Amino acid sequence: MATPVVTKTAWKLQEIVAHASNVSSLVLGKASGRLLATGGDDCRVNLWSINKPNCIMSLTGHTSPVESVRLNTPEELIVAGSQSGSIRVWDLEAAKILRTLMGHKANICSLDFHPYGEFVASGSQDTNIKLWDIRRKGCVFRYRGHSQAVRCLRFSPDGKWLASAADDHTVKLWDLTAGKMMSEFPGHTGPVNVVEFHPNEYLLASGSSDRTIRFWDLEKFQVVSCIEGEPGPVRSVLFNPDGCCLYSGCQDSLRVYGWEPERCFDVVLVNWGKVADLAICNDQLIGVAFSQSNVSSYVVDLTRVTRTGTVARDPVQDHRPLAQPPPNPSAPLRRIYERPSTTCSKPQRVKQNSESERRSPSSEDDRDERESRAEIQNAEDYNEIFQPKNSISRTPPRRSEPFPAPPEDGELDAATAKEAAKPSPAMDVQFPVPNLEVLPRPPVVASTPAPKAEPAIIPATRNEPIGLKASDFLPAVKIPQQAELVDEDAMSQIRKGHDTMCVVLTSRHKNLDTVRAVWTTGDIKGHTVPHCPTPDGALFAQTSVDSAVAINDLSVVVDLLNIVNQKAYVQTGCTSLKLILQRFLPLITDMLAAPPSVGVDISREERLHKCRLCYKQLKSISGLVKSKSGLSGRHGSTFRELHLLMASLD
Repeated sequence: MATPVVTKTAWKLQEIVAHASNVSSLVLGKASGRLLATGGDDCRVNLWSINKPNCIMSLTGHTSPVESVRLNTPEELIVAGSQSGSIRVWDLEAAKILRTLMGHKANICSLDFHPYGEFVASGSQDTNIKLWDIRRKGCVFRYRGHSQAVRCLRFSPDGKWLASAADDHTVKLWDLTAGKMMSEFPGHTGPVNVVEFHPNEYLLASGSSDRTIRFWDLEKFQVVSCIEGEPGPVRSVLFNPDGCCLYSGCQDSLRVYGWEPERCFDVVLVNWGKVADLAICNDQLIGVAFSQSNVSSYVVDLTRVTRTGTVARDPVQDHRPLAQPPPNPSAPLRRIYERPSTTCSKPQRVKQNSESERRSPSSEDDRDERESRAEIQNAEDYNEIFQPKNSISRTPPRRSEPFPAPPEDGELDAATAKEAAKPSPAMDVQFPVPNLEVLPRPPVVASTPAPKAEPAIIPATRNEPIGLKASDFLPAVKIPQQAELVDEDAMSQIRKGHDTMCVVLTSRHKNLDTVRAVWTTGDIKGHTVPHCPTPDGALFAQTSVDSAVAINDLSVVVDLLNIVNQKAYVQTGCTSLKLILQRFLPLITDMLAAPPSVGVDISREERLHKCRLCYKQLKSISGLVKSKSGLSGRHGSTFRELHLLMASLD
């Protein structure tokens, strides 16, 4: 029976250099968990596919550092706000700028797409919140009320409300239909960095630099619970898709919380530093963090994390007591959002308007296209993600394969790894091992394959699976006996092209002799040869280069250029040696001729040792220089000058 493989709960997936300068913002696509957008001080927005090293697309147009980026729900549009207050929206499928929105007087701190309509909300350091209509390129409404920079904006799941968090320690809830503030939630004692709506219930979570997370009831407009004691400022929170718990990305750890009553279900150590954004896909939580120009991505296996109403699958954590869930966790404790129907005609009509605008852009749109570009860095990944077929779902797919987890350090030796890599007809997935007893494995599930006992990184030079031999799955093939006259067959194959090659080399040698004759008579650069006969008997003047070109044989031109380059290297080397002799040879000879010093002088001994090495090298070169000093032409005069300078070495 195969030995079970203990895999990690959290691991580092990848680290990339995202920009030529510092990274200033990033965001994960929440629908797929596989698309990453980064903004940098180089005024670019780069798009990446998680766990792939190459940039998919680079968006230009901003003239100041990009402070905030956001992807819409279908991951077809991206919006970026800059330090100057400008906002640009790109269509990723069309690979072009869609809109440029101007109006803020300071840098953009937060952005969010409306979940259903083509609207964008922006929060700035000028304390204003603006709602933009992408179709009409105009500001629909401006919300005032904060006294400091607006750090985070989130639309409610039904698209009727907008929550804002700011440095003035407050959270505000805005009614988009009425265009006014519904409620203000005070209570934090530090800047509020993030807000997040519950996916189903009228509940709002906010995280602050005061190291607390507060939950707000959006029916009664009051605090539900407060979680204190975070290890640092709260910058990133995310509800589980079913709303059973809240994940908080803390300093080097992930914490799982419940709120009625407030309690911590689990703590997972992740060395991600200050995590910037979170996303969930295939029961895996993806976290990304950045430092200077580098961006790192991490994975947490949520099947091994304790959540409300579930038991962790990690046998090491089974001894911890679990908080008791509510009597009926499936019954909501408060009102549920009423989402609009997805089959309405409005989104389709908006899309048609957008397409028509792309076909007949205005002069302002033309200027935007000239100033902004979408540079596709990786055409293969771009076509895979943003250019799908008509009836095929968009990729990254909604049910993409989970990232395989590496085994725990030191858990597998060579024998165990070999045994675990063997295929088993009845057991294909990993299983927990309570009380060190081996239990039968459940049947394989095709949509969620378990991680294999393979190393996390497979060398690119491998051409066969690890632990498997392709020959084991192929029918046996009898190798025919080699013919006795192998050497004679080989020689006959070689002789087939021998005559042709001799003709080619003879012709090439003849052409080179012609060029050499012209070169020796004149000069390669400009001296001409009068009365040089041509095949038709005409007389004309030509240089050696012209002669090589006139032969119309590329191999001759290549040989000539190689000789020219070689002579150029010789001249450069002679010039460098001349400078060394003029500047450092007197210092070397004086140092070697000086009497020994009294006492111990370590620095002088080091200089003396280096001078002896230099003298030895120069002495070895002097013989070559002397042998070349008899040449004619420019190189000969250069070698003779070097020989005179090196006379003091004798």
